[in-house]
Amino acid sequence: MSNWTTANIPDQTGKLAIVTGSTGGTGFETALELARKGAEVVIAARNPRKGEDAMRRIRRAVPAANVRFEALDLASQASVAVFADRLLAQGRPVDVLVNNAGVMALPKREVTVDGFEMQFATNYLGHFALTARLLPLLKAGQARVVQLSSIAHRRGRIQFDDLNHARRYRAWPVYAQSKLAMLMFGLELDRRSAAHGWGLTSVAAHPGYARTGLIGNGPLTGRPVSRAVMGLLYRPFIEPLISHSQQAGALPILMAATEPTVKGGAYLGATRMNELKGPPGPAKAEPQALDTAAAARLWDVTGQMLGVRFAA
Repeated sequence: MSNWTTANIPDQTGKLAIVTGSTGGTGFETALELARKGAEVVIAARNPRKGEDAMRRIRRAVPAANVRFEALDLASQASVAVFADRLLAQGRPVDVLVNNAGVMALPKREVTVDGFEMQFATNYLGHFALTARLLPLLKAGQARVVQLSSIAHRRGRIQFDDLNHARRYRAWPVYAQSKLAMLMFGLELDRRSAAHGWGLTSVAAHPGYARTGLIGNGPLTGRPVSRAVMGLLYRPFIEPLISHSQQAGALPILMAATEPTVKGGAYLGATRMNELKGPPGPAKAEPQALDTAAAARLWDVTGQMLGVRFAA
């Protein structure tokens, strides 16, 4: 379906959709379009001020939007637990969970309050714990669960002997590991759902090279020389040729979250220029992402690290 657009999104009336990291970028566009199609949307993010602003922008575009903000810091396992407990107490089945939030290539190693490396924790560990804790509601809703990966997963390797990169930290390989982990998680979740009868449809997606704040606020933009190069050459001349808008970047995510013909275990992304840009469609998962033994090992190790499990 190379011509897939937001017009193809089915009616979402009556559905509850949670989108993490949806105050900006592709996450915001995903939340906006789900609200436009009638879903009740939970903006799950850290910053209440940005959350309020995102809700205002959505309601400006969709006056009848049913949208609310819920505080969630994926870098804090306590915050993940509190968020999940709030939703479990409400008891509403979850129809769509989009694990979108992320940080990219932090120039210096940072650790979370739980002692985990920040990129791995925010991009992967937090989403693993969130999905596990919400499993009763996801099962009740026969949910579509979308994990956000990246073309960067191609260079990723799971460093089982140093998952938190305490011995050697390099920004981009660490980011690539986190996005490989997300892709492996999405595929493994679908396999386990089928094996245990959970009824989930687990799909992975990537936005291509979307012009969002995640890239715009990346580590290179903080260096004076890099800022000059970005401003004078890269941004006006090169970037437009190899990237697309955040609205276009959201299309593979929305397709993964809503398209009825997309089956569990699929991986979607941009389909042109080596998946940097273009219409949404099937994406290529690298061999390391398809290693089922490594995926099962990562699942088990992650559960042990976090003290959470998917209760069958």
